[in-house]
Amino acid sequence: MSRKFIVLSALALGLIVPASAKVYTRDEAVQTAMENSPDIKTAEEDLVKASSAVDGGYGAAYPQVDLNADIKWLLGRDDVTFGTPIADAANDTSMGANKFDKKVAAPTLDGLSNAMKAQAYPWQSSVSLTVSQVLYAAGQIGTGINIAKGYKLLAETQLADKKSSVRYDVEKAFNNLLFMDSSITILEENIKLTEANVELAKQSVISGTGKELDQIRAELALEGLKSKYEKTKKDRILARNNLLSTMGLDWDSDVEFSGELRSPDSNLPYPDTAMTNVLQRRKEIALLKTKEDIEANKIDIAEAEYKPTVALYGGIVYSNNQNEFYKWDAPKWSKLNKFVGLKLTMNLFKGFQSQEGVVQAKSTLRSAQIARENAERGFRIQIESCANTLEDAQTQLGIQKRQVDLATRNYDMTEAAYKIGRETQINLLDANVKLREAKVNYMQAVLNWNDAYNALLQATGEY
Repeated sequence: MSRKFIVLSALALGLIVPASAKVYTRDEAVQTAMENSPDIKTAEEDLVKASSAVDGGYGAAYPQVDLNADIKWLLGRDDVTFGTPIADAANDTSMGANKFDKKVAAPTLDGLSNAMKAQAYPWQSSVSLTVSQVLYAAGQIGTGINIAKGYKLLAETQLADKKSSVRYDVEKAFNNLLFMDSSITILEENIKLTEANVELAKQSVISGTGKELDQIRAELALEGLKSKYEKTKKDRILARNNLLSTMGLDWDSDVEFSGELRSPDSNLPYPDTAMTNVLQRRKEIALLKTKEDIEANKIDIAEAEYKPTVALYGGIVYSNNQNEFYKWDAPKWSKLNKFVGLKLTMNLFKGFQSQEGVVQAKSTLRSAQIARENAERGFRIQIESCANTLEDAQTQLGIQKRQVDLATRNYDMTEAAYKIGRETQINLLDANVKLREAKVNYMQAVLNWNDAYNALLQATGEY
C-alpha cells in the first residue's frame, strides 16, 4: 500500500536539536519499541512454551523408558549366616544316612534353608529397567498434539497482534509529537509577525500617526503569544516523554525524532471494508477460531475417559540382598527377573466426573463460538464508526484548509491597510490571531485525519 507523507518533523521545521542527540525515524522508533516492549517479550516466551508443548505432545507417542533403583534397611533384623547343618548331620556316621541322603537330599535341604534365610537380609536393594508403549489411547495422543499445535498457532497470532498494537501506539504518539513540533513552529512565526507589529506601533506613536493604546495592545498580544509558546514547549516535552515511554526508553534519553505525517492529498487507497476480507485479516477472529478448535479437541479428550487404554510393557529387575549395603553380587542374566505384559485400563465409574467433564467441555466450546460471533458483530460497528470518523476528518480538513487561505488573505489585506493608515492596530492583531489559529486548526485536522486513517486500517485488519 502506498504511503505518501508531508514533512512536519522537528528537524525539517528548524527546531533546535542537540548535536549529540540520537535521532530516530518513524521506523526506528517502531523497531526500538518492538525490541523493548514487555508485551512482545512475554508473547515471544509464550510462543517458545507453545512450541515446546508440541514437541512434548509428540513425545507421548514414543515408548517410555524408566530406570528405578532403591535400597532399604529392614529394621529389627540381624545379619544372616549360611550353614550346612543337615548335610553335616547326614555325614555323621552315627546317623546311618545312606549315600543319596548325604549327596543329594541333605545339600538340597540346606540350600532351601539358606534361600529362605536370604529373604531376611537387613539390607535389600533392586535395580529395574522398564519400557512401556501405549498401543491405543482412544485418540488422546493425536488429539493432544492437535491441541498443542492450536496453542502454538494461538501464541503466533497473539505475537503478531502485539506487534501490530505496539506499532499503532508508537505511530500515534509519533504523529502527536510531530503536531506539537508544527504548533511550535507556527507560534514562532506568529511571534515574529507580532514583534513586527509592535515595532510598527512604536514607530506610529513616535511619528504621531498612531496611538499609544495600539502599542500597548500589540505588546500584550506579544506577551500572550510568548506565554502560549512556553506552554506548548512544555506540552511537547510531555508528548516526547510519552513517545519515549511507548518505546521503552527513559524520559531523560538524549534523543530526538524526525518523521512525516501522511498527506491527505496523496490519494491513498481507501481501506478494504468488505466484511468477508476483514474477517480473514483480523487477528482477533483468528484467535477466537483457534480457541474454538482447541475447545472442540478438548471434548474428544473428555470423551476418551469412557474408552480403554492399551499398553505394552516389559522390563528387567535385578535384586540384591546382603548383610551390608556395600556388598553386591555380580548380576547374572539367568538370575535376572525378566517380564513382558499387555495392560488394558478402562474407567468404569468415576462419580460422574467423566460425564460432567464432557458437558463442561461442550459448554466451553459454545462460549467460544458465542464470543467469536459477538466479535464479528462488534467489528462491523467498529468499521462503520471508523469510516464515519475518517469521512468527518476529511470534511474538516477541507474546511480548515479554506480557513487558512481566508485567514492568510485577511491578514495580508489588513496588514497592507494598516501600513497606510486605513486599518486599526487591534484589527491587525486580530487578523494575526485568526491566522495562527487557522494554521494550528489545519495541523490538528491533518493529525485527526492521520489518526482516523490508521484507526480504519486497524479496524479492517490492514494495519
